[in-house]
Amino acid sequence: MRRLMLLRHAKTETDAPSGRDQDRRLDDRGHKDAAEIGDWMASHPPFPEAVLVSHAVRARQTWDIAWETMKDRVAAPQVEVLPELYAADPAQILESIRTATIPADPRQLLLVGHNPGMHEIALMLTGGGDPAAAKALADNLPTSGLAIFDFDVKDWGDVAYRHGRLVLFVSPSLLRS
Repeated sequence: MRRLMLLRHAKTETDAPSGRDQDRRLDDRGHKDAAEIGDWMASHPPFPEAVLVSHAVRARQTWDIAWETMKDRVAAPQVEVLPELYAADPAQILESIRTATIPADPRQLLLVGHNPGMHEIALMLTGGGDPAAAKALADNLPTSGLAIFDFDVKDWGDVAYRHGRLVLFVSPSLLRS
């Protein structure tokens, strides 16, 4: 069994001072939401053993803030920054999952990336699971949204579209409501 967690980066500023999209930083709400989702993850095992993070500033900040809230409660995962997760489409994201060069062969893997690719891959991986979670996820993977899937496979290379069981979908706004 493998567990995949897909986390969209937290809320960001509209434009980066540099003018480059990948340099956009989290805004105040983004900082708060990233901490809130990190706190939630630390309270709901199993925890990620490895994390793949887009190289964009907002994705790295989201992970750093989430980890800051988790670090005293969970074991440190291996973290790898992957430039190919920036603006990735579902096929690229799936390839990153299948070929992740993580030495410890983790059972729980967290990806931190961007829409539309993260939302699209979440929809494409769903092959069953919680109908309420699927309904909540259908329209959007919001900022700081976390979709959790289980795959009945022995190896990450066997993860495939429509074979994931959507275990849970959560976001800071859902936690507050």
